[in-house]
Amino acid sequence: MKSNYSNAAQLKDLMTAPPMSAAQHAEVMRKRIAQRRMVEEARELKRAVSSYDDKR
Repeated sequence: MKSNYSNAAQLKDLMTAPPMSAAQHAEVMRKRIAQRRMVEEARELKRAVSSYDDKR
């Protein structure tokens, strides 16, 4: 599984960067949720196809 905590940025850059605005945070969260939904749907589809093939 991909780690969400890997980041190549230097600590000083992270600590001196301005905070994310609410709109930016909302956009990041929307993208993260959409990506997670796509993964979950693909996983469910894969299970459905494999269970259908098992019944044949």
